[in-house]
Amino acid sequence: MPRNSTTDSVLAPVTIAVGQEDLLLDRAVREVVLAARAADADTDVRDLTPDALQPGTLAELTSPSLFAERKVVVVRNAQDLSADSIKDVKAYIGAPVEEITLVLLHAGGAKGKGLLDAARKAGAREVACPKMTKPADRLAFVRGEFRTLGRSATPEACQALVDALGSDLRELASACSQLAADVEGAIDVAVVARYYTGRAEATGFEVADLAVTGRTAEALERLRWAIAVGQPLPGITFALASGVRAIGKLASAPRGARPADLARELGMPPWKIDRVRQQMRGWSGDGVSTALRAVAEADAAVKGGGADPAYALEKAVVSIARASRTR
Repeated sequence: MPRNSTTDSVLAPVTIAVGQEDLLLDRAVREVVLAARAADADTDVRDLTPDALQPGTLAELTSPSLFAERKVVVVRNAQDLSADSIKDVKAYIGAPVEEITLVLLHAGGAKGKGLLDAARKAGAREVACPKMTKPADRLAFVRGEFRTLGRSATPEACQALVDALGSDLRELASACSQLAADVEGAIDVAVVARYYTGRAEATGFEVADLAVTGRTAEALERLRWAIAVGQPLPGITFALASGVRAIGKLASAPRGARPADLARELGMPPWKIDRVRQQMRGWSGDGVSTALRAVAEADAAVKGGGADPAYALEKAVVSIARASRTR
């Protein structure tokens, strides 16, 4: 393959993932790692931040091995590399080592553009990972997720999911995976409403709404009922995380902005902006951080990391309710 031509091969010598959408950047890395391990199960993966890639480090990592092992070297935030490290990367790009795949994650923009230009000139494989700021882009993303999962979802269901969950691609991807796993047959708007837009019975979002407004006893009661009637536990942690993140997003938004403007900026429907404004009274930045840590611990327990997932969810609900009164 000529060095000055691009390639679509996942195991190209150099891949550049360009953009600021974390989910897409992580997927670009995972795609390369999975392909490398499919070719060689013993592939060595090195995932580095800019401060870990000191001058000379790349040469050490890519030096020929007696065992000719396959290796993937990932460099995150490549735009933040030092000038000396950028020289090392540019030199390597010009003469990559066989059986080694270099993956550069770059935010795009002017900073570190010389490195991007050098990679492109050398024929690097490029993966676009832009922030999806437009509702239409997020809608297309949801449709694509369902297609990838081999599931059929109506246009109305896809739109309802975007309206309910907003701009966080991780949340949207998680919701698509959950619906694909839980629901048989076509996924329609009624299914999305049942999972994500609230209903009379206890749901994760109802638990979250009570917890983020400090109503501990009511939130625990609803949580226990939700568990008793078989609500999926990952869906409950998902709802708790969504509730806390929405408060964090709105708290950092410009004061005095109109709901319609905030809705566009934050990727939430206008009705949700009004509701979150009411919920965020009493919250502080430290409170949001504390609550997110509690949800992360519960999520790990629910996904197999704890002996008693229900108890872990109860602890998270109590922590969230307490955090709502930290201002």
